[in-house]
Amino acid sequence: MIDAADTIQTMETASGQPSSERPNQGKRFTVDGSDELETHLERTCRKTLAGVQHLIPERKLEGLLLAGGYGRGEGGVLRTETGDEPYNDLEFYVFLRGNNFLNEHRYQPGLQDLAEHLSPAARVEVEFKILSLNKLRRSPVSIFYYDLVMGHRWLRGEEGLLSGCEHHRDAKRIPLAEATRLMMNRCSGLLLARERLERAEFSPGDADFVGRNLAKAQLAFGDTVLSAFGGYDWSCLERHKRLKQLKVSEDLPWLSEVQRHYTSGVEFKFRPRRTAASRRALLGKHNELSSLGAQLWLWLESRRLNCPFVSARDYACSSVNKCPETCGWRNRALNLRTFGLSALPGPRGSLYPRERVFHALVWLLWQREKTDESELLRRVAGELRVVVGSFSDAVAAYTSLWRRLS
Repeated sequence: MIDAADTIQTMETASGQPSSERPNQGKRFTVDGSDELETHLERTCRKTLAGVQHLIPERKLEGLLLAGGYGRGEGGVLRTETGDEPYNDLEFYVFLRGNNFLNEHRYQPGLQDLAEHLSPAARVEVEFKILSLNKLRRSPVSIFYYDLVMGHRWLRGEEGLLSGCEHHRDAKRIPLAEATRLMMNRCSGLLLARERLERAEFSPGDADFVGRNLAKAQLAFGDTVLSAFGGYDWSCLERHKRLKQLKVSEDLPWLSEVQRHYTSGVEFKFRPRRTAASRRALLGKHNELSSLGAQLWLWLESRRLNCPFVSARDYACSSVNKCPETCGWRNRALNLRTFGLSALPGPRGSLYPRERVFHALVWLLWQREKTDESELLRRVAGELRVVVGSFSDAVAAYTSLWRRLS
């Protein structure tokens, strides 16, 4: 296998000028994919635009862009015996005039059908998300919107449509809560990978799922550190450079480990592969990353909430408000919609329900080996407000709530 550092050096050379200085509207979908792959992706985009224009009236359609790795010109290239293949999902954003909720209700089913029609020929999953430019302009800064505004490819429309979105272009304005959200999502991937690793039957598809989620965690851990120190960038290559050069005044004994894993994660992002590793090897790597994730989570949350947490259990049992940036009355409305009337009485009724996801994740991923099973299931059931009888039940219930609140 090619050394990770050599692979990344190849990517940086192929990209030409520094990644963060390249215009968003690059001509390529990948850094060094074959001409055949680039042509395939271009053809897929043309089919996508035609399909969207057929579904949505001209008066409603403000713009259509490709986001994600391919929209930023840094999409993954799966090398096969028959040539380069796409690997990442194709994430299209459909900008519609009018009320976002009503537009989703009216047009999302048709777009979902279109995505299912396009995916086989695209050879990856196609996804559509409806958004209005007014909503984007009004929305607070997030990693999600920063990546969208800074790195994309227009299929219909032009850069002037993003006028009024300047606040999304400043990475230093990304709040620390966004780093926690990123950790929640990628550590949830670690939890799902753990559940796969413990199944009686472990297929090549399971191994690929686990390997993919391990690589995502490797990237997320480095991105979390960069976000915490105001160094996040839309380009993965630029982030890798910044993380390698990061100098901090505080003692972070795990930083070199985060940097090492990040290099491997970047390699996988640009040159993904179907893992051939054994269950045992994947489990060992999972344990290593889970341990690192626990250290990073406690550091991040202690920093964000200005409250020292000495252990995962300490965090999960603490009554400190984990989402202080949220609004009490809106939280009550969300709790009502998510759990029903029974969730409103008591002090937790005014807390953001994502706090329950944080706690359940910590119990399931980092406290399972240290907690009696009956206590573990009781704690998780209390957070998720469901009845669970096993670890698999708990993971399934967790996944359902996490996907609603991610």
